[in-house]
Amino acid sequence: MPKEFRHIVRIRETDVDGTLKAPYALSKIKGIGINLAHLIVKKAGINPETRIGFISDEKIEKIEEIIANPDKYNIPEWYLNRRKDLETGKNLLLTGADLTFKVKTDIERMKSMKSWRGYRHAYGLKVRGQRTRTTGRIGKAVGVKKKRGP
Repeated sequence: MPKEFRHIVRIRETDVDGTLKAPYALSKIKGIGINLAHLIVKKAGINPETRIGFISDEKIEKIEEIIANPDKYNIPEWYLNRRKDLETGKNLLLTGADLTFKVKTDIERMKSMKSWRGYRHAYGLKVRGQRTRTTGRIGKAVGVKKKRGP
């Protein structure tokens, strides 16, 4: 382990707080949850109690390699956030700006084909069948006006 401590560690184009323990620091990267972060730390051979600021550059590169190629390190497909991608047909693990871009393109595709989900996204309504009568209101709350006295 290196003797110097880094307060900010750059992993997958994301600045991570060096004072956090390794799995919790990895979970700060968009697209990586806490369970996947624990699995990545285990596959990289890092103690989960280690602060990410003390981890060497070689181990950071190993973590980035695991994130880039999860199938090479036998990470189960249910941990991945993009299964059976429409363009490639492969299971992918997207992080950061790639994930944001893919979600936006998916929504635009749904809007262009005039699907119901696309319509709901376009109008800013709830998409997955939730109730909308009382929740999800934007702006001034609608309620019952009290009657003023005589």
